[in-house]
Amino acid sequence: MKTPRALVILAEGAEEMETVTVVDVLRRAEIEVVLAGLDGPGPVRCSRGVRLVPDAELSAVTGDFDVVVLPGGKGGAERLAGAAAVGERLRAQAQAGGAVAAICAAPIALAAHGLFQGKSMACHPSVNDVVSAHGALVASPVVEDGQLVTSQGPGTALAFALALVARLSGEDVAARVRAPMMLPS
Repeated sequence: MKTPRALVILAEGAEEMETVTVVDVLRRAEIEVVLAGLDGPGPVRCSRGVRLVPDAELSAVTGDFDVVVLPGGKGGAERLAGAAAVGERLRAQAQAGGAVAAICAAPIALAAHGLFQGKSMACHPSVNDVVSAHGALVASPVVEDGQLVTSQGPGTALAFALALVARLSGEDVAARVRAPMMLPS
């Protein structure tokens, strides 16, 4: 069985909790994760001033991925929405039948790039208007609709990441990863 692969696209202004939580949980599940910098391989300043260092720059990343993940954060989401390279990557992922995941404000990038129109989506309340004009807004921590997985924000990042683990590696792996994290039930 091949090791699942995840591409997490990091843009300046991203929400650091969402980025780090997703990368951490997926790696705990032994999913290969590439944290790709939208604007290059150098450190990226996130929404609260934390600097994260990507594994590679997005333009240099090759190969197939089981999921492409877009962290939120208003500034990061706006950059993802405005980047042609992100749209191209997302379109290729969707056309190949792979999963796309977006949390917090990041579903605005789906709208900007014309992807998943009419699908059920969760998002941060600050972008409800944009998301509800593009898809069917659902007030739930994590929403899955076909290839698309969305979530509301920093407080739902663990549930979002565990849903991705379950999708890529199975419920048993998600339960094994969840147990030592001591999450309240």
